[in-house]
Amino acid sequence: MEPANALKTFVVRVARTSAGRLRGTVEQVRTGRKELIQTVEDIGRVIAAMALRNEEDTMSLKGKHALVTGGSRGIGRGIALKLAESGARIAIHYYVNQAAAKETLERVRKHGADGFLVQADVSRAEEVRRMFGEVRQAFGTLDIFVANARPEAATFYQKPMDITLEAWDHAMDSQAKAFLVGVREAVPLMSPGGRIVAITYAPGGQKGTWQPWVAMGSAKAALESLVRYFAVTLAPRGITVNSVSPGLTDDSVLNSFPQAAVDAARSWHASGWTPMGRMGTPTDIGNIVGLLCSADAGWVTGQLIHADGGASLVDTLLPLEMQRG
Repeated sequence: MEPANALKTFVVRVARTSAGRLRGTVEQVRTGRKELIQTVEDIGRVIAAMALRNEEDTMSLKGKHALVTGGSRGIGRGIALKLAESGARIAIHYYVNQAAAKETLERVRKHGADGFLVQADVSRAEEVRRMFGEVRQAFGTLDIFVANARPEAATFYQKPMDITLEAWDHAMDSQAKAFLVGVREAVPLMSPGGRIVAITYAPGGQKGTWQPWVAMGSAKAALESLVRYFAVTLAPRGITVNSVSPGLTDDSVLNSFPQAAVDAARSWHASGWTPMGRMGTPTDIGNIVGLLCSADAGWVTGQLIHADGGASLVDTLLPLEMQRG
């Protein structure tokens, strides 16, 4: 544990967008923790908050064991790092990108936590079971299960009239079936106070305009339904089950699309379609999952949490100019 009076080093990266707005990050060198900045004033505020953080106060999960699927990068990495920052030991699941998983594990250790890597194709039930077997062997118990893994968009990104049954099944197997099998494997390892969190994208299951997202949108809708059923089933055991729906998030599935699409999405949300004026970050989502995994969240179960900076509150039927008055 770093002494409270130890020297802390930060790296500030800033740039101007094409619209002239400031955009950047502040990174604490030892932990790799990053916070978004959008004004010059943000720099001092963020550094001060990070420097004054009492690390002992953040160790609410000390002694806990967590499994984060898809934890090697993006949102999964943000979640893994937040849980590690809070003291948990982390099983970091990956499918193909072992190098990214190793990098995440290194950053987990910079937070004073530890963990291990576990490889599996979560679309295959037998591999999900094997993954939990490795967790059982390494940890003995499990306190937190975060279902975040998602296949690459190319494996399912087809319109309703074009999608193959293989692509449809792959999306369903990687989400709803993987969660069904995963929860059944996780619960025998859990004691009262266990936490299960599924990462979803709720608009994809509620709307219909993102046509090539039909398989994943349907799979995520089934996943959200399972969250509610498991919440009722596991409530008598003191285990909570919730889902988190990020808005558009940097370093996520969005980055698999052409840069022009990414830039358009950022401009769209900065213009007001997200009331907070920006897209989310993996740290933002990690913070929300960390809250749900804390002891204080024991009365919250079966809920879908929109972690989107208010984007889900925006009326899409009217131009923003009319709504602002």
